[in-house]
Amino acid sequence: MNINLTLIAQAVSFALFILFTVKFVWPPLMKAIEERQKQIADGLAAGEEGKQQLEASGKRANEELGKARARAAEIIAHAEKRGLQMIEEAKSSAKAEGDRLIAGAKSEIQQEVSSAKEVLREQVAALVVGGAEKILQREVNAQTHAELLNQLKREL
Repeated sequence: MNINLTLIAQAVSFALFILFTVKFVWPPLMKAIEERQKQIADGLAAGEEGKQQLEASGKRANEELGKARARAAEIIAHAEKRGLQMIEEAKSSAKAEGDRLIAGAKSEIQQEVSSAKEVLREQVAALVVGGAEKILQREVNAQTHAELLNQLKREL
């Protein structure tokens, strides 16, 4: 066997192998590699887009949270204001009710005082008549001297 012929045969078979590989094996491999590269690029783009959407959502969430906090503060301030207003209304109505009760009590006391004075006048008039009876040693007729007794009541 000739070494040159063997080398030429090997070179020819290697060339045929390369031709076969370039024609039939290489295109599907390149197509698979390109598809994989496209998938990776699409995945990276989707990841970047997701990252941007996440940042935008975070910003929107912070804005909404700020709005909610402001609204909550507004509601709390309104509730505190309404609470103070209700306390003031309760104080004023309690004061008015207290004043009304005091006025009613004063009126009732005045009536009791008047009633007590009237009873005292009648008792003093009866004592005066009794004393006058004893002094005069005779009976004084209350019906006859009603005018005189009424005048004494008014003077007392």
